[in-house]
Amino acid sequence: MILTVTLNTALDITYRVRSLRPHASHRVSEVTERPGGKGVNVARVLAALGHEVTVTGFTGGATGRVVQEKLAAVPGVVDALVPLSGATRRTVAVVDERTGDTTQLNEPGPMVTPGEWSAFQEAYEDLLPAASAVALCGSLPPGVPVGAYAGLVRTARSAGIPVLLDTSGEPLRRGVAARPDIIKPNADELAELTGSHDPLRATQDARRRGARAVVASLGDAGLLAVTPEGRWRATPPTHIRGNPTGAGDAVVAGLLSGLVRRLPWPDRLARTAALSVASVLAPVAGEFDRTVCEELLGRVAVTEEISTA
Repeated sequence: MILTVTLNTALDITYRVRSLRPHASHRVSEVTERPGGKGVNVARVLAALGHEVTVTGFTGGATGRVVQEKLAAVPGVVDALVPLSGATRRTVAVVDERTGDTTQLNEPGPMVTPGEWSAFQEAYEDLLPAASAVALCGSLPPGVPVGAYAGLVRTARSAGIPVLLDTSGEPLRRGVAARPDIIKPNADELAELTGSHDPLRATQDARRRGARAVVASLGDAGLLAVTPEGRWRATPPTHIRGNPTGAGDAVVAGLLSGLVRRLPWPDRLARTAALSVASVLAPVAGEFDRTVCEELLGRVAVTEEISTA
């Protein structure tokens, strides 16, 4: 099974409005609720791809109970969330039906006590022996040490389990130094980590900082990967409007799927890019249309990158 870690789980709420206007009242045409947080979205996509997935992290309060009730209805996903005294956060996405753009509002998450953090670490270590790969995803809730992901990376590596890290800021900086197998920053996260706005140079620099492979998610420009086997860019066919909330999570899922299936990097990146675009076209994060994904796959261009550094 693949283990996904979401320390800051959420109940994702999506509102659809005809046109989003500041300082105005809006009539909502549709509301959806899904168990969320980056690792939970990753797990949902992986399950749809046919993988067995276990979700761990924290959950608490009435919102946490709703998350677990809805998670139980997702085929192929096993709930191994650890309870805490605080309430799981909510995220709100407002989709403008006229433009297709999405506005995102994210709560910070509950306070985690030292005892709750210790309980999670014990649960994480117990789950690792059955895992074929681990994804560490998203922000850290208050109370969790800033070096938490670095410690979780080292624990997975000590157990011989490949680990993908998808976070930002100081948790990413410290996590990279622990030598994860893959990191997946977006353009802003990559620039913050390295100080460079040149994608290829920054991606190479991020790998020198400790990651075995770096896959940068560059929006419409696709994916840029620097790996021990080579450097490639996967470019989707066209700019597509939709809900980008779960696009990065679909990238993580695609990379993990390719990792455990031992696909060559060019194939892995092509499938991941198609999956990411298909997720943008889906109404909520963590979903995609398999037919659309397969159609897009034939239109993704994968080219080898030549380093000038």
